[in-house]
Amino acid sequence: MKKILVTGGAGFLGSHLCERLLEEGNEVICVDNYFTGQKRNVVHLLNHPYFELVRHDVTFPFFVEVDEIYNLACPASPVHYQHDAIQTVKTSVVGAVNMLGLAKRVGARILQASTSEVYGDPKVHPQREDYWGHVNPIGTRACYDEGKRAAETLFVNYHRQNHVRIKIIRIFNTYGPRMHPNDGRVVSNFIVQALKGEDITIYGDGSQTRSFQYVDDLIEGMIRMMASRDEFTGPVNIGNPGEYTIMQLAREIIRLTGSRSGIIMKPLPSDDPMQRQPDISLARKELDWEPKVQLEEGLLRTIEYFRSLMH
Repeated sequence: MKKILVTGGAGFLGSHLCERLLEEGNEVICVDNYFTGQKRNVVHLLNHPYFELVRHDVTFPFFVEVDEIYNLACPASPVHYQHDAIQTVKTSVVGAVNMLGLAKRVGARILQASTSEVYGDPKVHPQREDYWGHVNPIGTRACYDEGKRAAETLFVNYHRQNHVRIKIIRIFNTYGPRMHPNDGRVVSNFIVQALKGEDITIYGDGSQTRSFQYVDDLIEGMIRMMASRDEFTGPVNIGNPGEYTIMQLAREIIRLTGSRSGIIMKPLPSDDPMQRQPDISLARKELDWEPKVQLEEGLLRTIEYFRSLMH
């Protein structure tokens, strides 16, 4: 039985990861400050004998004996990370320093949940891990983009200098049950609007593309990355290479919900990337991983979850 620390463990992704790690017979310590995480995401785990929930902010040091650390703590949607931009940078950077320090002290293996946002508004399509990105360091999204880029730098240097066993994954758009209904992300926005019978809001002309992966596929990729050989530190893209325009997504959600919603257009926010699609050949090669859940199946499960919240 491994002792595993999950920071941001009460969040959308973290709660699914905690659940999976417990299913596999591990002891899990879930740390969250509830800035965007919610206790209700993990309340069903509280009676589990090997689950422990701690309210803590990773910008302060944390002392615990563990074998593995999954560092997921950070608000990840534009609405939340722009709400307190300074805290977002601190969570990414100071949080990484604290967790890397912990990993170094106790000899734990540590995985960083980085993001496709490190590629910014990419000039290369699809995005491969050796692409350095095209990011505005002083834009409204920079608190998140540059925070995560700095965290990757810290991870790599703790590995080079102190031989900390690191893993870096770059997560592309992920959706599924337990997404925050008001997080401003496209899948949750569209589903909530469709279920309420409101018009669906598209920013820009709807031709910008995204790739959507279902949460279970991501968790599988994370666990495989943590278990991969020591020499393979990443970064590795974990995302679904299926590419859809925002307009296609809106129409699909209207169809699956049986909604009568119309579609309205609004101006595009600044620094919003036009294309986002992962090249996952490295994940296929190193982790024998690729996404299994098709968009329609994943959306139906997610719609079911949001329906249950609204009743």
